[in-house]
Amino acid sequence: MSRAGQSSLAQVLKSGAESARLVDASEAGAVLEIVDRDPVANVFVSSRVRAAASVPWGLGGELWGYPAAGRLESLCYAGANLVPVEAGRDAVRAFSERARRQRRRCSSIVGPADAVDPLWRLLQPGWGPARDVRRNQPLMATSSPSPTPPDPAVRRVRPDEIDILLPACVAMFTEEVGVSPLASDGGGMFCTWVAELVNSGPSFARIEGGRVLFKAEIGLVSPGACQVQGVWVAPERRGGRLSIAGMAAVVDYALREIAPIVSLYVNDFNQPARRSYHRVGFTEVGTFMSVLF
Repeated sequence: MSRAGQSSLAQVLKSGAESARLVDASEAGAVLEIVDRDPVANVFVSSRVRAAASVPWGLGGELWGYPAAGRLESLCYAGANLVPVEAGRDAVRAFSERARRQRRRCSSIVGPADAVDPLWRLLQPGWGPARDVRRNQPLMATSSPSPTPPDPAVRRVRPDEIDILLPACVAMFTEEVGVSPLASDGGGMFCTWVAELVNSGPSFARIEGGRVLFKAEIGLVSPGACQVQGVWVAPERRGGRLSIAGMAAVVDYALREIAPIVSLYVNDFNQPARRSYHRVGFTEVGTFMSVLF
């Protein structure tokens, strides 16, 4: 970067940069008020904050706050992901400076595009290059049962079926992220995560002949919304109605048993998936952005 560019960046970072701080436990009420402003967009941090209230390790990272007029205005989760919450221009600057000082620890930056985009622009000189930047990921949601009949063969995965589910989870992650989840530690952490999804969180699949044909997980849950993740269809069954009917089953279960709104976000270039979600009843309610390292 040129000296002029470095000077310009320094001026941008200077404004409000020292104001980002760790959130204190006494501010729990203010934290919940912030994440509940938009239950769909903030479901990740909302679920983590509420998990931390019941188990000490539930947060899985730090929670930074940006105050205005003596009161918390915005948040940023800093763990395996860096996730801004309700972050305006000054908050983004403050969070970028705190993140820049401690160097990159996360594997991704993800959240509403209007916060992630400027955050990444400020961090890129020190953190870049990224492995992939996905600037337009439609955030979709529904609060109504699907107009499409659900697949009766889609059901919750049992704990004794984890070994059957695991290959589909690996395939989905590799296709979506571009790297195998087994690469870093032989898959130990990923296998543990899959087991936790099955044992404590709803994981759904259509299994035939000991093989997964469709799967999806409800990975995030808060009182206001839940988020579907890991949607995958066996390659030879793609292009049919398996994903539509499968997602209809997941949505109907989630609305009945988990939360009043079901959400997900999808890559803009994945047109088949977007068409399927629209047919299930999802509508676009925002735009996410992901920066992958």
